[in-house]
Amino acid sequence: MVHIINKEDSVYNRFLAELRDKEIQKDPLRFRRNLERVGEVMAYEISKTFHYSTRQVQTPINVADVRLADEEVVVASVLRAGLPFHQGFLNYFDRSGSAFISARRKYKENHIDFEIRFDSIYTPSLEGKQLLLVDPMLATGGSIVVAYHELLKQGGRPMHTHIAAIVSSRQGIEKLT
Repeated sequence: MVHIINKEDSVYNRFLAELRDKEIQKDPLRFRRNLERVGEVMAYEISKTFHYSTRQVQTPINVADVRLADEEVVVASVLRAGLPFHQGFLNYFDRSGSAFISARRKYKENHIDFEIRFDSIYTPSLEGKQLLLVDPMLATGGSIVVAYHELLKQGGRPMHTHIAAIVSSRQGIEKLT
């Protein structure tokens, strides 16, 4: 299922507009903070898809029933501009594990075609967890698909995978669906 957040009216659209604004892009702090904010909003939206069960919490006055997510989360990023975006997810899933993929494009002789090379991958176990694979840009979808398969080789099979991107091309979305 594809969920395009900026099709709905919310404060998310302000953060996205500022990320795309060429003048605001000149302010590195503001740009990084907006990447983080977008990650926070996406984390919240993804959290709505998890399974929840009722648990009890002792308050200062009494016991209260609260609905908490049942699954553990791992947030995975391809290292590039994704670190502030990754941090936005960690701000909401503060008990989650982190996975990191160091990847780069290796261009062929024609300087147009390329393959994705992985320098290193770190991931905790993904078995039975919610994997949030976050990358600010989904262009062709090629690198995210290869990264996903590399994560599975090292971390096992997650219960469910969510792919989050700030800017996506139609081609990239079609490759993933």
